[in-house]
Amino acid sequence: MFNKKFLDMFEKVNPNHPDKIADRIAGAIVDYCYTKADNPRVAVEVLIGHGGCHIIAESSVIIPLVEVRKIVDRIVGEKVFINFLRVDQDAHLSGNQRGAIRCGDNGIFKGCPVTEEQKELTETARYIFDTFHSDGKYILDKEKGLIICQSNADEDYLKRHFEGAIINPLGHWTGGPNVDSGATNRKLGSDMGDGVTGGGLHGKDLSKADVSVNIFAHLEAQRLGKEVKLCCAIGDEKVSGIPYEYIVDVARDYINKIGGFEKFAEWGLIR
Repeated sequence: MFNKKFLDMFEKVNPNHPDKIADRIAGAIVDYCYTKADNPRVAVEVLIGHGGCHIIAESSVIIPLVEVRKIVDRIVGEKVFINFLRVDQDAHLSGNQRGAIRCGDNGIFKGCPVTEEQKELTETARYIFDTFHSDGKYILDKEKGLIICQSNADEDYLKRHFEGAIINPLGHWTGGPNVDSGATNRKLGSDMGDGVTGGGLHGKDLSKADVSVNIFAHLEAQRLGKEVKLCCAIGDEKVSGIPYEYIVDVARDYINKIGGFEKFAEWGLIR
């Protein structure tokens, strides 16, 4: 069990939290765009809740509504009303990428080594999610220790397996997007731990610094065992002296290794 003496605060949510459902839908749409082009330009925002799903996508490829419907139905697990708008990316921004791999965003980024407590809480979240498959959030607190808020759960089971933890302090709850709304990139603390970003991780292609530089800074922090700080401006071909094309390649390898943007959205960088 977690040692309060060394504990810092950290929250983890599972893939069926409404915000994570929104992230996963956005990631799945980006995955679809990569099946249609090697280097698509795409940015997706999702708001879901109470029977409705609203999606706006800027993209360089056509995204048929029927494909969006397949994605939403599969991830949500039930039929919801879909309001979908796709528009072309701004012509000036598209032109920024011609002739070279250039940074697609302004941003400041800090990658941080993952702590043992963050790893342990993530393992706890995965274990509980594999057991109940329903909306849940899990918190480490310096004063209170482990707090488990798990919907549709056998609370006696959780008390036996996590002795001393606070279980569902408000009592039983249903969870999911029919109880609360979800929006893309609203759970970045869960996804990044102590990392800092000027943007969001999910629903964007690899040309966006919000994706690639965040991934690169995180991986470098794990490799070096210390904080890694990076800053970039739109149009940069180098970030802190590192070719942006190399940063994108590192991020591409990472996304491919974990199975795509939807899989990335499930747990973020703290996996």
